[in-house]
Amino acid sequence: MKAIVVNEFGPPDVMKYKEIETPEPGEGEVLVRVGAVSVNRGFDVNARAGNSVHGHTLPLIMGVDPSGEIVAVGSGVNQNRINEHVNIRGMARCGSCDNCKQGGRCSMSRPIGIKAPGGYAEYIVVPDFQARKIPSSIPFADATVICRHASAAFSEIYTSQIKEGEWALVMGAAGALASFVVQFAKLKGAHVIAAAGGEDRLEVAKDLGADYTINYRTQDLEEEVRAITKKRGVDVVFENIGDPDLWPGAWDSLTRNGRLVTVGFHGGGIVPLDLKKLHMRQLRVLSSAMDAGSEDVQGDCLKLAIEGKIRPVIGKKLPLKDAAEGHRLVENKAVIGKVILEP
Repeated sequence: MKAIVVNEFGPPDVMKYKEIETPEPGEGEVLVRVGAVSVNRGFDVNARAGNSVHGHTLPLIMGVDPSGEIVAVGSGVNQNRINEHVNIRGMARCGSCDNCKQGGRCSMSRPIGIKAPGGYAEYIVVPDFQARKIPSSIPFADATVICRHASAAFSEIYTSQIKEGEWALVMGAAGALASFVVQFAKLKGAHVIAAAGGEDRLEVAKDLGADYTINYRTQDLEEEVRAITKKRGVDVVFENIGDPDLWPGAWDSLTRNGRLVTVGFHGGGIVPLDLKKLHMRQLRVLSSAMDAGSEDVQGDCLKLAIEGKIRPVIGKKLPLKDAAEGHRLVENKAVIGKVILEP
């Protein structure tokens, strides 16, 4: 099979498109023909550069969120799974430790695409339970983005406890995660202010349902929020960037008893925190866990997509051989929406 293999950390050119042996599914495993996998800044780009927070493993096949079709199964797996459309979760669980048996976080888990072979390949082998069935009516590219980012946004909305009529400020509103936050906040009946660093990105957020927009590169964020909300401020800020230059404006936009919810840090992750305002305004900083708010977050998100209530923002699709170009596009922020590789 063809795959993108990294044998040394570095710039996009270290990614090599080459022929390698197609894996065989063992006991309890399935072989998936990859239909789509996304280019993730926080996982793929960092892993390729040797900056992954999960550690380093070489040689590396990236790709943490592939979707595709099961084409073969190992012993102990129901043959009826062949031809199923599936999405693969980011962590390769062992399935046998006490935590796995109790439904908790696997103590031996290895993130696919970082410490275990990922989806930048024509085929991938994973444990049977890692391949989550998805509706065949949803394109693989859409399913990849929904299963990874919509589920995270769903959990973030749940953590925020945002209610109908409240005000929300969504930072980086055209991004893969934040674009879903905009949509979910609107479904909750909130007034949504979308903030982004370009007019083209704000147009995307507005098309997704945002009520107001702010360009935080050319406008004063807090000043604009206060003007829109008639000096009140917002109840919730969804801040998934972690940029020290942008954080203060978002923080200062909160009203009394406001909540700032964060699950991202690709802007650096180290930010100033005004403890005086934290105390005097009785503010809260929250972070959400994946899959919070429902027994089946991914299933709920896929259902909403089928019903036309949410949709992914996909900026560009590339063949697998052009993965290096995909990384360059993401690093340079040259595309609005997700970059997808299609093996």
